Amino acid sequence: MTTIDAQTLPAPAPADLLAWYDRHARRLPWRIGPAERGRGVTPDPYRVWLSEIMLQQTTVTAVKPYFEAFLDRWPDVAALAAAPSEEVMKAWAGLGYYSRARNLKAAAEAVAGTLGGKFPQTESGLAALPGIGSYTAAAIASIAFDQPAAVVDGNVERVLTRVFAVETPLPGAKSEIRRLQERLTPKARPGDYAQAMMDLGATICTPKRPACVLCPWEASCAAHAAGIEESFPRKAAKTARPERAGAAFVARREDGAILLRRRPDKGLLGAMTEVPGTDWLPVFSSDKALADAPFRADWQRTVAPVVHVFTHFRLTLDIYAAAPPRGFNLPEGHWWSPPDDLPGEALPSVMKKAIEAVHPGITRRRR
Repeated sequence: MTTIDAQTLPAPAPADLLAWYDRHARRLPWRIGPAERGRGVTPDPYRVWLSEIMLQQTTVTAVKPYFEAFLDRWPDVAALAAAPSEEVMKAWAGLGYYSRARNLKAAAEAVAGTLGGKFPQTESGLAALPGIGSYTAAAIASIAFDQPAAVVDGNVERVLTRVFAVETPLPGAKSEIRRLQERLTPKARPGDYAQAMMDLGATICTPKRPACVLCPWEASCAAHAAGIEESFPRKAAKTARPERAGAAFVARREDGAILLRRRPDKGLLGAMTEVPGTDWLPVFSSDKALADAPFRADWQRTVAPVVHVFTHFRLTLDIYAAAPPRGFNLPEGHWWSPPDDLPGEALPSVMKKAIEAVHPGITRRRR
C-alpha cells in the first residue's frame, strides 16, 4: 500500500477551514451560523447543551424533530428542570441511550438550582454536571462560550486520521488525535472552528467516497496524497457481540388497551416503559418463560422472535400474546394504555418492536 509522510505536505491551516465554513456551514436549529455571529448574535448555552446531549451516538437527522419538540415544551433550563421526569422520558422515547434523558433532567435541575440558571463556562465546570463527558464538555465550552477547547467527535477523528495518516487503530488513537486537535484549535473563533471540523467530516470527508476536490485541506491530506482516504481511520478488529435472550408478554384488553409497566430507575432503559417480561439472560430457557407471565392464560407465541441490538449485546425476545382473564387485578406498577395513548408512552424501540410483532402499527402516532 502506498503511504506518504504528512510532514512533506503543507500544514492544514485553520484559517482555510474557517473560510470554507463561512461559505458552507450547515443550517442547524441549535446553531448560530457565521453570518449571525458576525452580527453579534451569541449562542444560547441551553440550546447548545441540549443539542449536544441529544447528538451523543445519534444522527443530526434523528435529533432535529426531538430538539424542536423539547424547545417547544421546555424553552429554557428552568422549564426543563421543573418538568415531571416521566414527561421528559416520554418526550425522549425513540432517541435511545435513555440514561442520557435521566442525566439531562438531573443536569437541568443542577443548573437551575445550585448554579442559579447559569451553565458553567469551563470544561471542568461543565464536566461536573450529570451526563457531560470530556467530549461534550469541550463542545459546549467551545461552541457556547468560545473557549479554545479541543473538540473531537467521530467526524473530527476521521478528518484528522486522514490528514495526518494516523496509523494507530481506533480507539487507541484517541489521545493522539486529541493532541493534533489541540495543536490546530485556534484562539480566535474556536467555536466556529469546532463546528467547521464537524461539518467537514459530515459533508466532505465522509466515510465513503469523500469529496476531496472540495476540501479546503486537500493539499494537506496525507491519505489523499496516497490515494487511500477510505482506509482511515484504522480500526481494531471487532469482538463478537454477546447474546442475551428473554420473553415479553403483550396483553391486550377487549378495548385495545395494552398492559404496561415502568422499568426500575437504575440500569439499562431505566425509568422507561415496557410490556411485562422475563429477565434478559445469556442462557435463557423458553420452557420456563410462562412462569413470569403477568397472569395465567392461553399465551400464544409469535412465529418469529424480536431481535434488537444494543451497544454491548444482542437481544432475542420470544413474544407471547394473550387477553386478560375476567377479574384480573393489575399488579403494582402496571397500567392499561389505550391505543390512542400508546404512541405517547415512554416505550424504547425494543418494546415498540415487541408490541408491533403482535399488533402492527399500534405504537405509531395517528395523523
